[in-house]
Amino acid sequence: MANLTLVQAINLALIQEMEKDERVMILGEDVGINGGVFRVTDGLYKRFGPKRVVDTPLAESGIIGASIGLAMAGLRPVPEIQFEGFLAPAYDQLCTHAARMRARTRGALTVPMTVRVPVGGGIHAPELHSDSPAAFYVHQPGLKVVVPATPYDAKGLLISAIRDPDPILFFEPKRLYRAFREEVPEDEYTVPIGKARVVIPGDEITVISWGAPVVQCVTAIEQSDQSIELIDLRTIYPLDTETIVNSVRKTGRAVIVHEAPKTAGLGAEVASRIMEHCFLYLEAPIQRVTGFDTVMPYYKLELEYLPEAERIRKAIQEVAAY
Repeated sequence: MANLTLVQAINLALIQEMEKDERVMILGEDVGINGGVFRVTDGLYKRFGPKRVVDTPLAESGIIGASIGLAMAGLRPVPEIQFEGFLAPAYDQLCTHAARMRARTRGALTVPMTVRVPVGGGIHAPELHSDSPAAFYVHQPGLKVVVPATPYDAKGLLISAIRDPDPILFFEPKRLYRAFREEVPEDEYTVPIGKARVVIPGDEITVISWGAPVVQCVTAIEQSDQSIELIDLRTIYPLDTETIVNSVRKTGRAVIVHEAPKTAGLGAEVASRIMEHCFLYLEAPIQRVTGFDTVMPYYKLELEYLPEAERIRKAIQEVAAY
């Protein structure tokens, strides 16, 4: 076992998959000589060379378009988009081509590509560097969307993603990159895509989250008196409805937490599924603790925007008291 940060766990996953499979390659802005803006790909250029760790121009559509071609030709590209706000120029390539290629060719071609994207706020970055756009891509059939919250899950999920035959968006919460360490097996292992994790078992309230807010949920639960079950979705498409339903049928109360704005956020989909499958079990209205329906503010108000532990704790209290 190694005691790793999330950055180190992702770096180790990339090294092991590149050593195991020569088809795996990395491309993106500054991923090579500089080791990435967050140093996630540090050391890979020297280890695997410029043909497998490729520094690209600042052209996100080109990065993803080239990766789609590489994947269709039999390689396993892992492109990096430097910040989530710069993913928008690649939207057409992702949703018009990568997501549809299997259907378009009746299964003759797939796009085994894993797009790594640092995501979310909490690091006092400038505009377009702190957003949470994952729900945009959940709405596109053909894409899988993964958001790890721990070093252990990040390594296992990334290995699963690289080996998957279809395109995957792998959103990495930058607030957690070096926030804490965790025991991570040095040997290769996988975490299944599409399966949530029960972080903390409980009987009275279900809290559902993913990515960086999972850590805030743990803090809020530690400050609460109720028996609370915390679910980390890990994969937000495909969604593990079974784990959510089983928990809410047991507790009768649910709080959903995410960074993105509330309107049409993934929390609305989770709430809808709870209503469809758990309506007769509910003891209180479902609560959502989210970002606000505004552009992510600058540094002074950034933590006011994010669903911090105190806001989560208040929602838990309201659901418990209903």
